[in-house]
Order: sequence, then structure tokens, then C-alpha cells
Amino acid sequence: MNKNIKLAVAGAVLAISASANAGIIIPAGEWTLDVNGNVNAFANYTHTDNPTGTAAANAANGCATSGYVCGGLASTPSSTSVGSENKQMGINTGLLPSWLGFTGTTRQNDVDVSFTMSMQPNVSDNSAAGDNKTPLWRQSFLTFGDKSWGSIKLGKDIGIFASDAILNDMTLLGVGAGAGNSGAATTLGGIGSGYIYAAWKGQVAYTTPNFNGFQATVGITNPNQLAGVTGNQDRYGVEGKASYSFAANDVTGKIWASGASYDASIETVAEVGGTVGSSSTAGTFYVAPVTAKNYQVTVGDIGATVTAQGFTATGYYYSGKGAGTTLLGNLGYSSTYGRRDSDGGYVQLKYATPFKTTIGVAYGISNLDRANGEGATTLVKENERWTIGAYHPLTKHLNLVAEYNNVNSKAQNNNEAESSTYSAGAILFF
Repeated sequence: MNKNIKLAVAGAVLAISASANAGIIIPAGEWTLDVNGNVNAFANYTHTDNPTGTAAANAANGCATSGYVCGGLASTPSSTSVGSENKQMGINTGLLPSWLGFTGTTRQNDVDVSFTMSMQPNVSDNSAAGDNKTPLWRQSFLTFGDKSWGSIKLGKDIGIFASDAILNDMTLLGVGAGAGNSGAATTLGGIGSGYIYAAWKGQVAYTTPNFNGFQATVGITNPNQLAGVTGNQDRYGVEGKASYSFAANDVTGKIWASGASYDASIETVAEVGGTVGSSSTAGTFYVAPVTAKNYQVTVGDIGATVTAQGFTATGYYYSGKGAGTTLLGNLGYSSTYGRRDSDGGYVQLKYATPFKTTIGVAYGISNLDRANGEGATTLVKENERWTIGAYHPLTKHLNLVAEYNNVNSKAQNNNEAESSTYSAGAILFF
């Protein structure tokens, strides 16, 4: 893929791919247009084992529960058997959605100027007619700058905090967790079982020049609604990261750290109904009153990846207060007991064989603690994931992929649910 491509995710996937790719470069007067992207599809089979009952009761919001449920993200599974064993099958994209991106670049008045817009269409839809899905629109931003003083970005792109965590996840070429729902736009990869999702955010960000491998980015981000929070944010989010890339003889690598800070508020909720467990005359079930509260979400991470002699090792760790799990802020606060702490990370080892096939194994975990004074409930305590994958470049642009993913979810009351997903498919870059 051409170095001028500004499509962050596709470029990161290339970095972990065993093959070289090239975008479609079109000269257009003073502009150079790069048309780029990927198409990928996987056949997935997921078996969920709930040894003591339903997954929802055993590990609420756990990544191993039936269908696409992880940290509060939920939708209906494609097919489910009765009893304690659940089976789901689907054909859809993996962690990286199919992608069509357009990047234009030019240099005017000694300033590099570019724009990027992209769309992510589905490759599957489990509705009756099969055509109800609408594409995602994840990027629409402009940049301007110069290598002497850096660059400025304005618009919607992947978030700054935790972006390197997902961009170094080997399941970007495959599926990872969350494959139990057919027709979904994406799976989860290691989101919620190793790192918090960076998400796609409107932002104004400044990136420094590259100082012999060191580079930093700082920015304000649109105050996206924090998952699970009913209310408003009082200010922009603040996010930043710093990284150092190095190369010495046959060893290359990168070390990075990032962080984020958000203010959140919970709106006042009036009591509805009469007593706990009863319903009102209007048929509305009891809702406990909540007094408006303000709190702060803070989170930071650190990671590193090193490549030598065909091996690539990656390690990552994050920790936060009020940051929750899976999505930023999700389940991070109890209206009664206050902020919950969370942490997690993943380790990953890949080997590029002499046959060009890359074999990888990864372990990831995301932990969510109870707030001070909070009792044991079905609230998720941890999501733990093992991934084994094989990624083979059949051609310069086409990769064949096979993965096995095992996810174990444990609730605060120590009930558990476990799922295993077998996936096979292909991803093509252009």
C-alpha cells in the first residue's frame, strides 16, 4: 500500500500483513487521488457453553455470552439452540470492516494538504430481504502541515487513545471475539478482552514532526456519549499519545503510550412505579431514583512491539478509573457507589514461516472492579481471550485466514460463560 495513504486502519493492517500491497493511484491535476481499501468475509461457527444457566445471568455483559454481547453491546444471535449449549453461525466481515477509502494529497504554498473520506459496506445481512444494512462512515477529515513543523488534523478519524492497541492486534486480519451474530458490520477482535475501543471521533489534533523515531500527538475530541451514561459531557475529551520507533541491525520495533480524560454527568432520574419488583398502574416497572452526578473518566496505556528473525512480539497494558470496559466509560460508574477501576492488556507472538504463512497466538484480558462498597452481582468481572491464527498471502493482495478464538467471561459473583469460535475466510487489499 502506497506510503501516501492516510487510511490509518488499512495501513496498520498492512504493517502486520506478510505481503506488500499498492493502492490505486490516480493523478488529477494538482492532486493525487488514492483509492484504497479492502474486502473481507469469514464463515464463523461459535459454540457458547453456559455451564450453570443462561449466559446473561452468569456473566452479564460478558464477551462469551450468546450473540454479540460484550460490555453492554448486544444484538440477536443468528441461531441459538435450546438448553445450556448455544450455537451460532454467520458469514460477515471480521474485526476490520470492508473498506472503500479516498485520499487526496497535494502541496500548496509549502504546505502538505490532504483529505480522507471512507465508507464501510457490509458483506452480509441476516434480514429477510438481505438488504437492510447501511454502510458505516468512519472517516471524514482533512490534514495540513509540513515535515518541518508537524501536521494538524480536523474531522472524524480513529481516536488517539488506544489506537495503537487495536492497530497492532493480529485479529485485524481476522475475526477475534464477538463472531456469534450474522450480518454484523464487524466482530470485536480483542476489543473488551485486551483493550478498550479507540472508537471514531471528531477531533482537532496536532502531530509533531518525526524526531529520529519519536513522535507525539495531542488533541481535543468530540465529547462522544459515554456508553451507558445518560447525560451530557461538560467539555471536550482530551487525548494524547507518544511513540518511539527504532531499527537496529535486524531488529525493529515501536514503544508507545497514550491517555485520555473525559468529564461525564448522569442526569437525575425520577422514581417510577411503586415498590421494587412491582409495576405501576400504567404497566411501567419500578425504576429507582438517581440523583444527578458528575465524575471524571481517566485512562492510560503503554505498549511495545518488536520484530526480529521472523518473530514479532507485542505487549500491551491499560488502566483507568471510570473508563469501564469494551467502550470508553461503559460500566465504569455506579450511580450509588461511584467510579469503578478497570485494567487489562494482551500479549501476542507471531512468526512468519519460510512458506510465507504467519502463525500467531495471543492472550488478552479485560478486568472490571466493583466500586467501593458495591456487592457481588452478575456485572462482568473479566473477559479473557485466547486466539490462534494462520494468515497466508495467496497473492500480493489476497490473504487467506483461519482462526480459533476462545473467550471466557466471569461475573462479579464468579459465575462464568465460555465460547469458542472457528473462522475461515479471506481479506483482499487494494
